[in-house]
Amino acid sequence: MTDTTNQRPVSTTGDEAATLPTTYTPADVEGELYERWVERGYFTADAKSDKPPFTIVIPPPNVTGSLHLGHAFEHTLIDALVRRKRMQGYEALWQPGMDHAGIATQNVVERELAKEGKSRHDLGREAFVERVWKWKAESGGQISGQMRRLGDGVDWSRERFTMDEGLSQAVQTIFKKLFDDELIYRAERIINWCPRCLTAISDIEVEYQDDDGELVSIRYGEGENAIVVATTRAETMLGDTAVAVHPEDERYKHLVGTEIELPLTGRRIPIVADAHVDPEFGTGAVKVTPAHDPNDFEIGQRHNLPNVAVMDEHAVITVHGPFLGLDRLEARSAIVAALRAEGRIVAEKRPYVHSVGHCSRCKTTIEPRLSMQWWVKVGPLAKAAGDAVRDGKVKIHPQEMEKRYFDWVDNLHDWCISRQLWWGHRIPVWYGPNGEVVCVGPDEQPPTGEGWRQDSDVLDTWFSSGLWPFSTLGWPEQTDSLAKFYPNSVLVTGYDILFFWVARMMMFGLYAMDGTPPFHTIALHGMVRDQNGKKMSKSFGNVVNPLDWMDKYGSDALRFTLARGANPGVDVPIGEDWVQAARNFANKIWNATRFALMNGATVEGPLPAPEELTASDRWILSRLNSTVAEVDGLYEDYQFSKLSEALYHFAWDEVFDWYVELSKTTLAKGGPQADAARRVLGEVLDVTLRLLHPIVPFVTETLWTTLTGAESVVIADWPKDSGFRDAAAEAEIATLQQVVTEVRRFRTDQGLKPGQRVPAALELDGTALAAHEDAIRSLLRLTAPEEGFAATASLPVAGATVSLDLSGTIDVAAERKRLAKDLAAAEKEKAQTAGKLGNEAFLAKAPDDVVAKIRARQEAAEADIVRITAQLAALPQG
Repeated sequence: MTDTTNQRPVSTTGDEAATLPTTYTPADVEGELYERWVERGYFTADAKSDKPPFTIVIPPPNVTGSLHLGHAFEHTLIDALVRRKRMQGYEALWQPGMDHAGIATQNVVERELAKEGKSRHDLGREAFVERVWKWKAESGGQISGQMRRLGDGVDWSRERFTMDEGLSQAVQTIFKKLFDDELIYRAERIINWCPRCLTAISDIEVEYQDDDGELVSIRYGEGENAIVVATTRAETMLGDTAVAVHPEDERYKHLVGTEIELPLTGRRIPIVADAHVDPEFGTGAVKVTPAHDPNDFEIGQRHNLPNVAVMDEHAVITVHGPFLGLDRLEARSAIVAALRAEGRIVAEKRPYVHSVGHCSRCKTTIEPRLSMQWWVKVGPLAKAAGDAVRDGKVKIHPQEMEKRYFDWVDNLHDWCISRQLWWGHRIPVWYGPNGEVVCVGPDEQPPTGEGWRQDSDVLDTWFSSGLWPFSTLGWPEQTDSLAKFYPNSVLVTGYDILFFWVARMMMFGLYAMDGTPPFHTIALHGMVRDQNGKKMSKSFGNVVNPLDWMDKYGSDALRFTLARGANPGVDVPIGEDWVQAARNFANKIWNATRFALMNGATVEGPLPAPEELTASDRWILSRLNSTVAEVDGLYEDYQFSKLSEALYHFAWDEVFDWYVELSKTTLAKGGPQADAARRVLGEVLDVTLRLLHPIVPFVTETLWTTLTGAESVVIADWPKDSGFRDAAAEAEIATLQQVVTEVRRFRTDQGLKPGQRVPAALELDGTALAAHEDAIRSLLRLTAPEEGFAATASLPVAGATVSLDLSGTIDVAAERKRLAKDLAAAEKEKAQTAGKLGNEAFLAKAPDDVVAKIRARQEAAEADIVRITAQLAALPQG
């Protein structure tokens, strides 16, 4: 009684269970199944289809990368969404591809060259770029094979690369458009410079961490006109061009407009008044180094100060004098020593813990540096990106993440897009011999002749990946794919790259596609952490290779573990024990389906009418439809954890632990009810396997095709809620479950083994349980009373009474002794806690959490006393 319109598979004959091994071995089926899916074109999206589109682009992994748990987590969620939509009849496209990863890839190839005793400069630019392409062809993109291992249902026929011909054309097109619209410009500004990678990097590629440094206070000038400034980067004082104070600071008003000598240099620099200075911080005076600090640069611009650069691209001092040629850290120590020798050090603090920026690629300390770079004027672009969310065109899920998004886009600084690399999209600007600047579009010829040269920089990697939702579909050409699959349906990505990638896609998508945002929904997930909630890091020794877990437990087990932990926007802890538990779930699915097939479960023919079914049949069909409705609602809300839990508990608890067990009694009796049970069992497994398929595709494919004889669950219809509910059957089975659960608890309390049979009399007359006596006896291992039966314990439950004869089944004297000992311990615990809680002096001093723990201990002791007393009373006398 689920909606099976257009879904009924071709029936099979023979013993289907015989085709299934007794145990499930993922390695025996996963690779073969995946290649079959790809060969049959199940993942190939047709732009000319009449089906409604559903599109997700893959967050492009770096060409240098391999599959880590973060990828596996994200891909599992995306794949689940896409597989379900495909089953629902959508033309589903999961667009794959890789990012050229400018800095990371260039570093990899440069390291290879270093092993040969060469540098990129030995090869020259053209030969180096050819070497990188060669590396990509031979070694790059290993993650593609790992994605197949995980079961990613991407359309491999559409795989893209951010440096391929089409995407390169897209990059050049939008650069030209932005340039012509005066949204791209070239200017000298402070940028984040990596002395190791030798390139500028964006603000969001800087990782801040607390480092042990030093804070040195230096006296500038002499006598009454001296000013003390403090710095953590003493080497930059060589580039100071002013000292700044607050205009309202009475201590320094008389000095504003005068000059002071800069120690060690002989230069004289002005004292300026600027509202940026905090008079309450330190001495209220700050050194101004416009060429090496972003805030100082702004002060310099306001006061027309010169920019004095004192370091080269390697962070080596370039100022003539005793510090020339020293690395910045060497120079720092040398300069402090020289200042100390002159008596200008007022105070020194070591260690001084402060936040320091590091390159996210190589972890080198970033050096703020004045440099001529290309910039995107983000003001109007960022406003459009913010308005799209405010106006409801794009929804962010979970909604509480909107604030972080607005905080970013509403305060976005112009974006430095040039990088001093050779690998990447070269900036399409040519400079002429007479100062000409020409931006060249993709269909235009660059200027030729003596003195013309192209800009040597390449574009920031995020520039090309910002075009990903539409460039991968053929833009700037107006392709069938672009018309069909843009805008994308949803973007699934981590909250940690909300600023790196998502904001850029929003800006570029709205700009290039005439105000149409790149996606309708942004579904943000958290980061994968270890089982203790700690960030995974090589330095912590807690990094897990997902391939190891897939090898050991199967891809389905890893996928289910990740989905089960995926609450929107919340970090996901994961441990191997959880993957093992998911493997056990896959085994349970396998074993239950084998049992059903061995006992004739079938999907042939229509379901019997409700009046022809037992209460347990109607109950499971009612619960099945409720589960379909619940899972659908949770999918639409991106609640992967909750939907995984719902499927787990329905499948394991209700189908496998209860319905399969209840059906054994019906099947053993034979007759029409057994035939109906076989059909219901087939229906329940058919629908349950389809519900589970998006998360655990491999085991469900094997079992579903065996059960139904149909081609593949990948292209099967997604189940629909038929609306069938049977509250009476649900209440009846709930009562049965209550009786079985209570008697099982009693058996456990009495120390009976699970399989131990006990004589019992059941009084079920007048209850709905009378029809279930055989099932109750089977589930509880109860035998019929024989001659000499004498009830030693009677359990009234839900209107029924279960009387058991425990004589001869347990050592009553030993059990009584054990329970008496436990009772004494519980009573002692109750007395101890009562004494503390009755002590007013203790309650007045003890913290609330300590008192709460003692109250909890008291409540637990009281519950134990009630339970053990009941167990003692239930023991046979004698």
